[in-house]
Amino acid sequence: MDSLVPASRDVRPNAPMTAGARGSPGARPTVAELEEQRFQLENALADLQSAQTRQLHAQKLEAIGQLAAGIAHEINTPTQYVTDNVAFLSRAFEKLCELVVASRELLAVGRAGGAPPPDVLVRLDAIFANGRIDYILAEAPKALEQSMDGLHRVANIVAAMKDFSHPSAGEKGLADLNEAIASTVTVATNEWKYIAEMETIFDPELPLVRCLRDEINQVILNLIVNAAHAIDEVVLGGSSGKGTIRIETIYDDGWAEIRVSDTGGGIPESARNRVFDPFFTTKAVGKGTGQGLAIAYSVIVEKHGGDITFETELGRGTTFVVRLPVDVREERLSTFVAPPRSVA
Repeated sequence: MDSLVPASRDVRPNAPMTAGARGSPGARPTVAELEEQRFQLENALADLQSAQTRQLHAQKLEAIGQLAAGIAHEINTPTQYVTDNVAFLSRAFEKLCELVVASRELLAVGRAGGAPPPDVLVRLDAIFANGRIDYILAEAPKALEQSMDGLHRVANIVAAMKDFSHPSAGEKGLADLNEAIASTVTVATNEWKYIAEMETIFDPELPLVRCLRDEINQVILNLIVNAAHAIDEVVLGGSSGKGTIRIETIYDDGWAEIRVSDTGGGIPESARNRVFDPFFTTKAVGKGTGQGLAIAYSVIVEKHGGDITFETELGRGTTFVVRLPVDVREERLSTFVAPPRSVA
């Protein structure tokens, strides 16, 4: 990579006018003036925090709205073939019921020592000839297996969406970042599956991290969507093959590190010092608002005391590196085991 850029930006508000500036030069501020300044600063801070909260909430709603159609598609696909398989099994059950009824009649006659009634034999022949019993016996287990797979996929998507959107109510709690990333990847599947392969490498030694889990989920989502958009510009919607998104977690001496890499075109030199600025974007109109990375910076650096940087190389791609502090007194290892993922 030819560039490692720290996430640094000057977000300090202008310094308030001192009390001495209001009166004569060198005049000492009175207690009342100092109290008024303190009150104004507290109000300004409260307004800023409220605006940040509203901005994060609005961006989260925008992301969920953007993902809603994709999630509906991901749920609709398995639901369709479950519905088709259930309809097939329903028809097969009717045929098998006819076969069971005729077989019972034949069995009852046989137990009584009588000759098989011709009409029962004719019915059995007709059932076997017209009911495609051999086909049913061969295909019914496959239909059940496919239906179970589809229902599991729907359940996984619903669980991931529930996990992704669960509010932290502004209170930090211990979170398994491996599990959080896996849920977010599932929720965002429709954003990347047509243009990229997804690789996840989870460090089993990664401790739980005390954080605002829903906001960390939002950061991960923003990075995945950005990676997908970067690749899309290169592979032209999948017409030129697929790129790769790679997400890796690492425990590094008191820090939990998340690395999100893409094989997009890289970040232009002229944009590298502005990627974390609010409303700055290099995407086409309607493709992005310029809020995703600004919010990521606010969440990681300002709210969690972490760090976010990126490595980029034109024509090769970009890696965003998120680092969150781990309290060694609370270290408990992740127990998450990534299940096999199907993106068909």
